[in-house]
Amino acid sequence: MSRAEEFQQLRPLLFAIAYRLLGSVSEAEDAVQETWIQFEAYPGEPASAKALLSTMVTRTSLNVLRSARVRREAYVGPWFPEPLVTDPYADPERAAELADSVSMAALLLLERLTPLERAVFVLREVFAFGFPEIAAAVGRSESACRQLAVRSRRHMDEGRPRFAADRRERDELAGRFFDAFRDGDLDGLRVLLAADVQMVSDGGGKAPNLPKPIIGPDRVARVLATVAVPMLSIGVQIELREINGQPGAILYDRDRHTLNALTLDILDGRIQAIRLVSNPDKLRHLGPVADAWAVSRDVKKAR
Repeated sequence: MSRAEEFQQLRPLLFAIAYRLLGSVSEAEDAVQETWIQFEAYPGEPASAKALLSTMVTRTSLNVLRSARVRREAYVGPWFPEPLVTDPYADPERAAELADSVSMAALLLLERLTPLERAVFVLREVFAFGFPEIAAAVGRSESACRQLAVRSRRHMDEGRPRFAADRRERDELAGRFFDAFRDGDLDGLRVLLAADVQMVSDGGGKAPNLPKPIIGPDRVARVLATVAVPMLSIGVQIELREINGQPGAILYDRDRHTLNALTLDILDGRIQAIRLVSNPDKLRHLGPVADAWAVSRDVKKAR
């Protein structure tokens, strides 16, 4: 097998590692490309291409993550990961675990960890790397990595969301939600929302945005029902998709340009959180991006 073929075979794994570390599709793709450049220039034959490439992509991602954390501190409004529609790394036996690890809620929880804790957690808990491989990847001793693993696991377990285990039940509830949303059905929306439901959006100062989280089933349902009918009347389309391993939808304008991505957190038969990503910089990998300001003006006129 040629070096290029080895790389292509492992590329889905490399992207999966980088995305979970960075929460950005574009930055993960850049990290994978940088890894290829390093791998192509690597002298000799590695004992394990997987170990070497995983080390390279982890170190590259860590460098990006350290600078990204500074940028996120100055970010306008709440910061959400870039929506991931398709995770190229497939493992049927661990599909549910992988979907959980890439959910918006889990990625936001990972943001609380230090870069090293995050890298160790992802390599160990998500991809089951051994501590010798993890130590090589992050440049720390095995003992230090074991301590980082314990600490990161404790932090994640303290706040880890528990999603509905029954995928069919979860998807059925999401379908009911979007049906009620399309109809502007206030009561139909309210009954699906948890008592402490939150709706939060990420516009990054570059798209219309909720000024603050909307909390509670009555308020959330009212906002959704108010905008749904006028939004659909001007040609906005709602396409149900699995986003970051969870139920969601992509909204398009009448020209089929991406308006935003919406994800649902579901627990105990109710929707716990609704997250909207509207920042155009985070939607470009999904295709042409809509003029969200123009759509917002049209929606207001249609009310």
